[in-house]
Amino acid sequence: MTTTSLPIFDKTLQTTHRWLDEIMEVVGPDRHLAWHVLSAVLHALRDRLPMETAAHLGSQLPVPVRGLYYDQWHPAEVPEKLRTREAFLARLGAELRKARPLNLTDAAQAVFQVPCNHLDKGQLVKVRNALPKGLRALWPKNCIAVARDQRRAQGDGTHHSQ
Repeated sequence: MTTTSLPIFDKTLQTTHRWLDEIMEVVGPDRHLAWHVLSAVLHALRDRLPMETAAHLGSQLPVPVRGLYYDQWHPAEVPEKLRTREAFLARLGAELRKARPLNLTDAAQAVFQVPCNHLDKGQLVKVRNALPKGLRALWPKNCIAVARDQRRAQGDGTHHSQ
């Protein structure tokens, strides 16, 4: 079903709705809340990453999510020093203070899982590795394992000499 008469926009809107559906599986059946959670987590992540890594991640997001991601970004500012899981979750709590109560750890993990389901795993490993150890614990383990398996498979098939 077309809604915009431009297939590229319809596709990116469908992708964004899939992302929100995946987040709603964790935070409940409230699309507005899922969008707000997505915003809070992506902003906290973006503001913690080095500028080059943040920009590369942003370039892979669906267009509506990319707009959300870059909203109010000040790339000249030094990345936030969110070093611990607790500091990251406190930032989320501050952004989501007007939302209904929810488990911030589950919400963060739900948002981190979505790119793992849809984006390049190798790039996501770079994003994860740019985070302090305390924040890496929020990252889905299955995303990193899949990326590692993909790198091994590529390495096995490309470096054989005859």
